[in-house]
Amino acid sequence: MEKQIFISHSPAETEAIAQRLAQTLKGTEILALFGGLGAGKTAFTRGLAKGLGIEDGVSSPTFALVHEYEGTYPVYHFDMYRISTFDDLYSTGFFDYMDTGILVIEWSENIENALPEHCIRIQIRHLSEKEREITIEGAETI
Repeated sequence: MEKQIFISHSPAETEAIAQRLAQTLKGTEILALFGGLGAGKTAFTRGLAKGLGIEDGVSSPTFALVHEYEGTYPVYHFDMYRISTFDDLYSTGFFDYMDTGILVIEWSENIENALPEHCIRIQIRHLSEKEREITIEGAETI
């Protein structure tokens, strides 16, 4: 699967790209989101959730570590910002969630060594105040 690159000019466009990706998912994927503060990781997750029929408001799970949503498939939205050791990661229950739904992981940089080889990698990079470059690797063409 080749690298796909998109340019988003707004949070709504970021959500639309993620909604298109959601249509290709089978239900047990791991989506590893990479990008700095304010890059649009939560907007991407919100769009993905919409694409999977989740109507609940999606917010960053910064303090809860994981939010669970029910849609076409279960979605587990992780925030790994404060995770710095394998013990921290293990204590989130992360490994128990694998293969039980779609895992969406913000701040994947912090757990890169624990990510499975087959995960979908999504890099969101600031180009300007409004523009983002979204690179998706490991997914079907959207």
